[in-house]
Amino acid sequence: MLADGEYDVPPGKFAVVVTHLEMRAPPPERPARLPEGVGFQTVSAPGAAWYRELFTRVGALDWLWSSRLKLTDDALAAILADPDVEVSTLTVNGRDEALLELDFRHGGACELAFFGLTSALIGSGCGRWLMNRAILRAFERPITRFHVHTCTADSPQALAFYRRSGFEPVRQQIEIADDPRLAGLIPENAAPGIPIFRPGAS
Repeated sequence: MLADGEYDVPPGKFAVVVTHLEMRAPPPERPARLPEGVGFQTVSAPGAAWYRELFTRVGALDWLWSSRLKLTDDALAAILADPDVEVSTLTVNGRDEALLELDFRHGGACELAFFGLTSALIGSGCGRWLMNRAILRAFERPITRFHVHTCTADSPQALAFYRRSGFEPVRQQIEIADDPRLAGLIPENAAPGIPIFRPGAS
């Protein structure tokens, strides 16, 4: 157990507080409609290149999502081709602008692995509609737990949104990870609100 106090984050790393949330049964649906011109589709076995591009626009450039960018194409393709992984998107004028990924690979549970919108849809009400869809799809299978985690590098609205959607916080962790900008996975000007601490810098 960590004692109370402040701890140095090593150069080349960044630190976040991770909040884990879950729901055990679907909550009452929060009414929402897709705006005109926005379409929903589930993408069967999406290609790694398509996924990386959308993953980057939805989460990497603003929120430092990087876990899937670290994978080889073969490793990522294997996940995306798994029948227990479901990837969906919202499309505007032929361009994909949202990422919903449900992971049923652990029996009896579903992880909301990734959920987000690009700036083209933020504030449009699409997030609520997409969450309704996620909850519906998750509990169509025989699960007893639907879970998600968010962190302090994510959108400041994320935690409150998940709680409004029916998720309850169950635990928190401190996570320290390599800064993906220094590894070349994400441009160095991404997520400007999170400072970069370079190894060897004074």
